[in-house]
Amino acid sequence: MTQSNFAAFTPAQPIPLVHALRENIHQAIVGKDEVIELMLIALLCRGHVLIEDVPGVGKTTLASALARSLQCSFKRIQFTPDVTPADVTGFTMINMKSGEMEFKPGAVMSQIVLADEINRTSPKTQSALLEVMEEGQVTLDGVTHPLPKPFMVMATQNPVDFVGTYPLPEAQMDRFMLKISIGYPSVEEEIDLLERYTGNTSPLKTLGAVCGTQEILSMQHQVGEIYTSPEARSYVARLVSATRSSPSLQLGVSPRGGIALLRAAQACAMLAGRDYVLPDDIRKMAPSVLCHRFILTPEARMKNTSPLSVLNALIQSVPVPGGRR
Repeated sequence: MTQSNFAAFTPAQPIPLVHALRENIHQAIVGKDEVIELMLIALLCRGHVLIEDVPGVGKTTLASALARSLQCSFKRIQFTPDVTPADVTGFTMINMKSGEMEFKPGAVMSQIVLADEINRTSPKTQSALLEVMEEGQVTLDGVTHPLPKPFMVMATQNPVDFVGTYPLPEAQMDRFMLKISIGYPSVEEEIDLLERYTGNTSPLKTLGAVCGTQEILSMQHQVGEIYTSPEARSYVARLVSATRSSPSLQLGVSPRGGIALLRAAQACAMLAGRDYVLPDDIRKMAPSVLCHRFILTPEARMKNTSPLSVLNALIQSVPVPGGRR
C-alpha cells in the first residue's frame, strides 16, 4: 500500500476562520501552538477537552480565550465540593401560579461550558455530565431537554495527586475526546507573558468573537467529509485492538476511543489543508486521544511505566499502511 491509497482527493485549502481563531486566542495565550490546535480540533469534531496541569499555567485562560473567540453562549461552572448535580443540569419545580412543573436550566444549558477544576467536586456531581457529554441533552423527571448546538465542554483539573481532588471515573474520562497538558512557558515566552499581563487591562478581557454559530456548524460538517480510506480505518482499528491485548494495560481503548481517533485525524488533516487522512494524522493525534483512556496494570504502575510509553511501543509494533514504521 502506498500513500496514494490515502490521497484520493485533491488537497483542500486551509480554512481562513481557523487561522482567525488561532490568532485571536494568541492575543491571550503566548506560544502553545500545538495546544491551541488541539483545542480547535476538538471543537471541529464536536468533542470535549480535559486540560490537566499544575495550577497557574493558564488552563482557565486557554478555555476562556476559545470561548470568547466564539459567538456562542458561554457558562462557567466553578466546581467545589458543595456543587450539586442540580447546579449543573438544572431542576424542575412547581410554578405556584400555574400549578405546573417548570424546568429551571442549570449552567450546562449553554453552547460552550467551562467546567473549572472538575476534579474538586464529588463523583456524584461529576457524573451529572455523563449524559450531557455523550448525548447532548439533559433528562429530568422523564423529560428530555436538548442542548444548543454547537456544544462543547472544556474541563480543567489539577493533577490527581493534589490535595482535595477526586479522580474522574473511567466512564467520564472516556467521554473526553482529548486530554491535553499546557506545560510551563519557555523563558522567552514568559518574558512576553509578563509584558502582556502587567498592564491595566488583561488581554483576555479585550478578546472579541471572530466566529459565529453557523460558521462553526459548517466547519464541523466539513470534518465529516474528509476522506478516510479503508487502509486508514484498518490502521486505527488495529492500533486500538493492540491496546486491549497489551500486557501493560488493564483496560484498553473502547470503540468510542477508536471513533474519536479517526475523527480527530480527519480534523487534523483539514487543518493541514488536506481532505484526506494520512497515517501521520492518526499517529499525531493518538497520544491526546488515547492515553487518558488507558488503565495500567499494577505491575506497570510499580515500574513507573507511563501511558505514553505504552502507546509509543504499540505504535511501533503496529505496521503502518505503506510499509513504514
